[in-house]
Order: sequence, then C-alpha cells, then structure tokens
Amino acid sequence: MTNGIKHIFFDLDHTLWDFDKNSKLTFEQIFKIHGLSLEIDTFIEVYEPINLNYWKLYREERVTKADLRYGRLKETFDAINIVVEDDVIHKLSVSYIDYLTTYNHLFEGTRDILNYLSDKYHLHIITNGFEEAQERKLKNAEIRHYFKTITNSEMVGVKKPNPRIFNFALEQASAVASESIMIGDSLEADIQGAHNVGIDGILFCSYDDYATAKVKKIKQLKDLKQFL
Repeated sequence: MTNGIKHIFFDLDHTLWDFDKNSKLTFEQIFKIHGLSLEIDTFIEVYEPINLNYWKLYREERVTKADLRYGRLKETFDAINIVVEDDVIHKLSVSYIDYLTTYNHLFEGTRDILNYLSDKYHLHIITNGFEEAQERKLKNAEIRHYFKTITNSEMVGVKKPNPRIFNFALEQASAVASESIMIGDSLEADIQGAHNVGIDGILFCSYDDYATAKVKKIKQLKDLKQFL
C-alpha cells in the first residue's frame, strides 16, 4: 500500500465505462427497432446536455427515475422538432435500458489500470446509476471481478454527493475514510462528495471540463499511476 491508501472507490459511468459511446450505439439500435428515422449526431448533440441536467435533478431528488427516463427523451425530441407519441417514448425508454448494457466499451486503459491497482489495493464501485443496469454493465464488460463491493444509490436511498452513500460504501467495504480515495468524473458528485466525508479524490476529466478545479486530476486512467 502507498500513501496510506488501502481502498479505491471508482465511479462507473464516464469513468471506467464509456457511457457516451455505448449510449450512442444503443440509440442507433433502438431507433431502428422502433422505426424512427433521424440524424443520430443531431439527436446526441441535443440529448447529452439535457440528459446531464436530468441526472443533476435526479441527484438532487427533484425528479424520479421515471421522470428522468421519459423527460430526457421528450425534451430532446421537442428540441429537434420531431413529433414522437408518448407511448413510443415510453417504449424507447424501456428499450434503451434493455439494450444499453449490450454495448460494453470501456475507456482506454481500463483493464490495464484495474490489473495494476488490484494487486495493491481493494477496489470498489460507488454509482448513482440504476441498480439493474450497473450490475449488467460490470458483468458484460468483464470487470466485475475486480471489485470487492458495489454501492449504488438505489440500495442506499440517496445519491452522490450525499454523505450517506459514501459512509454506506465505507461500511460495506470495512474501510475508513483516511485510507480511501474516490475516482470519478464529477467534481460535485464524486470529488466534493468524497471530500465532505474525509475521503481523498482524483478527478477524471478527459475533456478539460474542470481545468481550473483545485483538485487532483487525470486525463487518462493510466495517469493514476502518478498518485497510486
């Protein structure tokens, strides 16, 4: 063990699992299944910020899971002036979850860094993603075996950055905050949330979204070797 760290907690989506790439492939598939003809790049360009905003609202307990799944699609179709009936939107929202985990692209270097770290530390996941989907992602991407524990927001009843989810994860992992570190792509949910309970953090910001943030940062997963 180095730096006194024994436990590493990872976020999953946008940190290890390449959510944007897998999501785009899923939309291409389900649009064909449901007979929708539209320009996928235009849809994705509008959808991604709407989806991020819905996840922020979801973290803040301002929308439900059902609201998120329906609303992000409804608002995107409205914004690009495509009329899609509500029953089709609901079917799309179900198909999206069903097919999303059939695509399992990981960020470059994921398996290499997990192999490297798993020899030295206990690895864990803390995720705000939906429970049924997150387990499938880990198993289908063949990385589930690296992690001692998986903590998701649905089992705790709160979402990152709420301190309860971090404390729950520590307890489940038999870990203490001073010997733990959190790695994730969200400054608010992952890093500040971890800091609030005394866990150190490393921000994965591959797109310079947080260039001015005064925290430990990496642009590629292999750069974790500088810290761990």
